[in-house]
Amino acid sequence: MRTRLVKWSLLLGAAAVLALPLASWAQLTTFDLEKTLNAESHVGNLAGHAKDAAAPYRRYCVGCHGTLGDGEGENAAWMEAPMYQKPRNFQLGVFKCRSTPTGTLPADQDLYDAITRGFDRSNMPQWNTLTKQERTDLVAWVKHFSPRFATEKPGTPITIPPEPEVTAERITAGRDVFARVQCWKCHGVQGMANGPSAATLTDDLGRVIAPFNFTDGSRPKCGDTDQDIYRIFMTGLDGTPMPSFADNIKPDEAWDLVFYLRTFMRQRSKEKELAKQLGLKPVDPNAPAPAASGQQ
Repeated sequence: MRTRLVKWSLLLGAAAVLALPLASWAQLTTFDLEKTLNAESHVGNLAGHAKDAAAPYRRYCVGCHGTLGDGEGENAAWMEAPMYQKPRNFQLGVFKCRSTPTGTLPADQDLYDAITRGFDRSNMPQWNTLTKQERTDLVAWVKHFSPRFATEKPGTPITIPPEPEVTAERITAGRDVFARVQCWKCHGVQGMANGPSAATLTDDLGRVIAPFNFTDGSRPKCGDTDQDIYRIFMTGLDGTPMPSFADNIKPDEAWDLVFYLRTFMRQRSKEKELAKQLGLKPVDPNAPAPAASGQQ
């Protein structure tokens, strides 16, 4: 189920859950945002302060995300979906890349990592050229745009169990998970983002969005380690059609799925070698869905 966006109004002091797609929200003004300039962030042993990030944001970020953080900077008009998504509207307080459960706010570390890592297949570059303190201050600046951060705490980060050994059996089991939860409907049976639902997808603002293509060499938006991909399954990408599968697949099944998806990717890997040895075939959309695993 898609994460519903929350409509905030500082003037009314209330929130209403909207049906999707979201048609409008209570736009915050410069006057509203001045009240939250005391926002802080904490990343490791660093403390960030929104007021100290005004200049870096104006220099590096305002062109896309806008003065009000609503994603309506002067460059936004040139970003067309599905190739390039529009800049994030920080006022909504909804973020794709999180270590926290779906529907909850991200941890400060999540926002810091997003700034540092950037987003492949987008106009958001890596900002690891900024100092750690500057990035930590920018996290606080991002937080000051949304009233959610003033009234809600971030979710508790999910626990990622130790990664098991890659085996042929696990890759085959991952293909079964891929079929059972119908990943192929969006991502296609070979992970090429050409499933039957791919052309119909929109984000929670009603804008066209493309599923991830595992075969084109792109880096997954929220990180490319096995742990990052596992986390995406279990937290979902809020604001998009990609849900959390935390209630649908078990931890071992999530690892199996990670290993199977690696067989689609261009990079050389043990998973690709094992799949080749197995002569592994793509899932058959017309076959009965495999039963859930009995693994715990």
